[in-house]
Amino acid sequence: MNVKAVVFDWAGTIVDHGSRAPMGAFVKVLSEFQVAITVAEARRPMGLPKWDHIKALLTNPDISARWQAAHGAAPTDRDVDRVYEVFVPLNAAVVTDFADLIPGALDVIGALRARNIKIGSTTGYTREIMERLLPVVAKAGLVTDNLVCAGDLKSGRPGPLMMYKCFLDLDVGPAATVVKVDDTEVGIAEGLAAGCWTVGVALSGNAAGLSREELAALTPDEVAEHRSRAARQLTRCGAHYVIDSVASLEAVIDNIEGRLARGERP
Repeated sequence: MNVKAVVFDWAGTIVDHGSRAPMGAFVKVLSEFQVAITVAEARRPMGLPKWDHIKALLTNPDISARWQAAHGAAPTDRDVDRVYEVFVPLNAAVVTDFADLIPGALDVIGALRARNIKIGSTTGYTREIMERLLPVVAKAGLVTDNLVCAGDLKSGRPGPLMMYKCFLDLDVGPAATVVKVDDTEVGIAEGLAAGCWTVGVALSGNAAGLSREELAALTPDEVAEHRSRAARQLTRCGAHYVIDSVASLEAVIDNIEGRLARGERP
């Protein structure tokens, strides 16, 4: 039995090194509602659909207290709706500024296609945001075989429905022949919930939160510290494998196919 499909996340996994596009948008949108948050606070729920991400932020006790101080009452779902309505166009406006491909992404996708492996994708971005991003990455040569966005289905991450939609779109199965690659804990949880092999990316994504330039400026010891911390985070949430970035993925696919041949399953 061989791997039939690899389903990639987008920001921090195949584009936007450090998953930086949403961070400034979260900080800015809450500032417009007189609530200050840090980038580190904005990162914590990363990977969730954006409405759920905003709710997770507003129900964080510290941020909820700031909201109550600014507005005189604890935040409600209606407040989440209000923030979300401002956030989506704001994120869509900046997403193309962070559309650079993760180094090695095109080569890996080409190598997978040469092995007759289909390329799927899920994202915490809405369809509106992805409609801005897709033409830019397509010009750079990156095209996936499907896309499932936050809001396309009744529920999303960390549940399995977006992955199930990938199975249907790509006409692949069983789940053990599908690999989910993601930089966030909820993205790994999505793959696990669907019964797939999961691969976390430690240095290119949200777990490290560094641009290519910021990562390149670190000493080897600093890089090792970021790698170790991110790997612990991704392994703790259940990732079967952790790699620095998608550039190292093909060796993992080889290993998974060896395990499948021995009858192992996720």
